[in-house]
Amino acid sequence: MLKKFLLRTSILAILSVALSNNLFAQDPEFTQFYANPLYLNPAFAGTAHCPRVSLNYRNQWPGISGSFITSSVSYDQHVDALSGGIGLLVWNDRAGEGTLKTTNVSGIYSYQIPVTRRFSIKAGIQGTWAQKSVDWSKLTFGDMIDARRGFIYNTNEIQRDEPANYVDFSAGILGFSEKYFFGFAVNHLAEPDESVIEGASPLPRKFTFHAGAVLPIDSKGEVASLSPNILVQLQQDFLQVNFGMYFSKGPIIGGLWYRVGSNSDSFIALLGFQAGILKFGYSYDITISKLSNKTAGSHEFSTGLQFDCKPRKRRFRTISCPSF
Repeated sequence: MLKKFLLRTSILAILSVALSNNLFAQDPEFTQFYANPLYLNPAFAGTAHCPRVSLNYRNQWPGISGSFITSSVSYDQHVDALSGGIGLLVWNDRAGEGTLKTTNVSGIYSYQIPVTRRFSIKAGIQGTWAQKSVDWSKLTFGDMIDARRGFIYNTNEIQRDEPANYVDFSAGILGFSEKYFFGFAVNHLAEPDESVIEGASPLPRKFTFHAGAVLPIDSKGEVASLSPNILVQLQQDFLQVNFGMYFSKGPIIGGLWYRVGSNSDSFIALLGFQAGILKFGYSYDITISKLSNKTAGSHEFSTGLQFDCKPRKRRFRTISCPSF
């Protein structure tokens, strides 16, 4: 009974926002930013030169009924004939136990400019087809409630049977050398309407800035490095800042991050393994806001395949940044 009550409460909260004349959505987020590079910035397409496959899964707040589950898969590589990198990104988000579903399919192209012998710039553009839909059978409305017997009536709300389909565009840029890198991306350039009910629901532009460095350290002959990083995202009135540090030694990568928004949000712990063409990572978001005792944090898994290929051209420089 408690689970059903919590689910109905969360659905009613979603619906109360959705019934406003104008509503603004927010993009899903991934904690392992660099394990999902095309989602972070389209300019990452082809930065590894050889073919790369990334798989990501995130379960946010599993302790609350109607949690958010987001998954993605991407492929990218550099193509000499196109003088740039290409990428394909597909992601799906399910909120409220599948009540609200969003699917995106994106094609990406990026072009690299070697500015000096040590510094390069890479710019990327992204075109997206997206679909957002609502499972009306899982929604409850105020006019369905009887004061004594609960939800017993049929609603008079007008349901929209067809999902919202729209086209979206994004762009990004990277600057990098052997030890440091920075990037800037703008998603939803045209702010498409993704309303699934009457009224408008423009998807606000999302601005992302990220920067960091890879600093080699002496570790008794083994390859090791420290990588301080920062990521800032702004979407409508939502501002989020992530800063932290990665440490890698041999095949093992560890990381600790702190995420802050309007209020303190969470600490993030990461453990990854990379050997040969395979890498695997797990991260856990430790919620420290007022929801901390109810959310059960957030779990995220990533798997990547970095294939070998023909030797790259001399003028092509791969980016040196964290794997997760």
